[in-house]
This record gives sequence, structure tokens and C-alpha cells, in this order.
Amino acid sequence: MEKDSETTDLNPLSRGVAQAGVRITNERTVLTLLALNPGASNADVARLSGLGPQTTSRIVGELESRGLVIRGDVLRGRRGQPATPLFINPEGALAIGVEIGWRHVEVLVLELSGKTLTSVRRNYAWPDARTILDEVAAEVASILSGLTDLQRSRLAGIGVASPSHIHRNIDLVDAPDDQAALWRDIDLADRLAKVTGLSVEWFNDGTAACWAEFIAHPAPRPVDFAYFQIGAFVGAGLLAKGELWEGNGHAANLGSMVVCDGHGNPTFVHLVASIMALQRALTSAGIAVPDGSPSDWDWDALEPVASKWLDDAGRALANAIINTRAVIELEKAIVDGAMPRAIVTRLHESVQHHLAALPLLTDDHPSVEIGHLGAEAAPVGAAQLVLFKRHFSRAWKLFST
Repeated sequence: MEKDSETTDLNPLSRGVAQAGVRITNERTVLTLLALNPGASNADVARLSGLGPQTTSRIVGELESRGLVIRGDVLRGRRGQPATPLFINPEGALAIGVEIGWRHVEVLVLELSGKTLTSVRRNYAWPDARTILDEVAAEVASILSGLTDLQRSRLAGIGVASPSHIHRNIDLVDAPDDQAALWRDIDLADRLAKVTGLSVEWFNDGTAACWAEFIAHPAPRPVDFAYFQIGAFVGAGLLAKGELWEGNGHAANLGSMVVCDGHGNPTFVHLVASIMALQRALTSAGIAVPDGSPSDWDWDALEPVASKWLDDAGRALANAIINTRAVIELEKAIVDGAMPRAIVTRLHESVQHHLAALPLLTDDHPSVEIGHLGAEAAPVGAAQLVLFKRHFSRAWKLFST
């Protein structure tokens, strides 16, 4: 069935199939079309999806009965029958996002609209495998106790974001020797599901943060970009041709790219552009490392070490961006971090400076932008991915058009 030419401006996402056994696929198609085209009518959705008007009307009615779709006021004064605009219910579903990071844990609850209802964040020296899951479960229980019965009935589950293979690198945050063995045997999704009684899905923290940045980006969303989140180490993600690169657990581990340090010696982006690298530089300079989150530090007190770190980090990230561009056609690179926005801005300027100094061969350098979410990107993205996989079309590469 060909799409009606009158609806080409409504951003079609995917074609539904009106036959038994594909109800969920058709529901996801309708929901995604409404997410992309708020206010579309039943007739608009039918034309865009390829479903018949009666099938579309039945699906919309079912979604409305479950609280996922709401109707606006009837639009009169147009040719033909008055049309009723349809919208995604911003409160129609919720998910819990959890980030277990190298230096902090965060638990939040997110509505379908993207609004965070509540969030709890705690810093620590390193993630303790003996206690962290019970602590997360306690925060989840506290969050659930504050939800209404209706909200709890609309909870899609938990998305948990963490670095991949924590056991391999936990010694870098000076954790006790036994932590590596303890983390080696932990399946975060399985263990968290058992202690909370909810469905849980695990995501690499850089991947989750990249997805959150994708959703936060104003339309038209980029379909090819590399994402760098500067935290204890460098979280990273890739969106290629509109699809999120999840890999086999490592995700887009751009922080492990080999670059040269300020002395020309080979090293990893993680060891140059991370907060961990800054902390080690401060210690070497005899400056006390501040407590708490980098977003709360007095950065003026860290000079001149902070400026030197920003320069080194900008050089390393610029090299990582240009090397990634050699493999994947990048529309842009996005840099963000768990620092005050003024510091992220300085890092962005450093990346641009060093990128401009690199030679060109066959392509121009990609543009570089500052991210939208800062330190909250990973838990927000984990919750969003749960909602997306539960309710929306799998045609990710068309979701951004």
C-alpha cells in the first residue's frame, strides 16, 4: 500500500501489518507515530502505518484504555469529518533508572514524557559488591512507596546502567583486592531483579547516556554521532545510521582508544581525559583531591592543574573523534561530563581547538557539541531504553527522522 502524498510531512516511522499475531508490533507503530507526530488524527495514523482505519481505531482505543494515548479537543472547521487529535499520555508509563558508577550510585523514576519524578544520588569511594544491590533495592522500595497505585501499575521495569566488566578495572579506583572476584560473579540484571521483584534490563553506562542524549537532542535528531561522557573514566556511545551501537557488552568503548599523552607516549583516552586522570595529576602536584561530585568542586582552587588537564583531555578526545570518523561517518561528536557546565564548556573549546589542528585527508572534521544532560545521562537513558523497548517501534534508524 502506498503512502498518501498528503501525509509525507508527518514523519512515517514504520508500516504496520493488520493480521493476527502482530498486535504488539502494530501498537508500537501507532505509539511511535504519535510520539513523532503529536496531534495526528486516526486517519493520519492509518495512512502512515498502512493499517486500515478500523484497525487503527481499535488499536487507538486499546491504547487509550491502558492510559498510553489521550485525545485532544475535536478540530472543527476543516473539510470532511471533524478530526480528533491524538497524543501520547506523558504519564502513561514509568520506568526506574539506576546507574552504578565508579564513584556514585543514582536511582530515579522517569515518566514517559521524560520528566524525572524523583532522584537519589550517593557518592562513594568505590562500588562495594557486597552492599550495593541491597542499597539500590532499598532506594527502589522507597520510590515505589511514594508512587500511587496507578503509577505502580504503569511501571515498565528497571533499567540499570554500569560500566562493562567492573571486575577488570575496579582496582583502578583503589578498591580492596577481593572486590574484583566478587564483581566477576555478579549478573546485575538478574541479581537486581531478585532483590526488587521487578523486571530489570542492563545497559552499558556509555550506551545508556548516548541514548539519553539522542532523545534530548532537538529535532531533527542526528543519525550519526559519537558521544563522550567524562566521569571517573570516559563513558562513550555511538549512534550509526540511526541505530544505537550496543555491541556484545563493551558497547562503543571509545575510551579505550590508544592516543598519545602530552609526552608522545601511547596511552588510553580513559587515562588522559577522565576525572581519574585529573585526580592523579592533582595528587602529583600536591593538591588535595576534593570530596564529593566534580560538579560541586571549587575548580578555581585546582589551577593550574585543571587547565593542563583540560588541554590534555581536549587533545585526547579530538584524536578519538578523528579516529572514530575514519571508521564511521560521523555527523557530529558530543562531549559532556559530570562537571559544572562552565568546565564542560572549556573542555568543549579545548576539543575544538585540538580538532582544528589535526590534518584533513578525505573528509572534513565533524562538528563538536556540548551534551544536554550532564551527569544524569546514564540513569535517564537506562530508564528511557526500558520504556522504548516496551512501548515503541524497533525501527530505531527511522526514529530520528
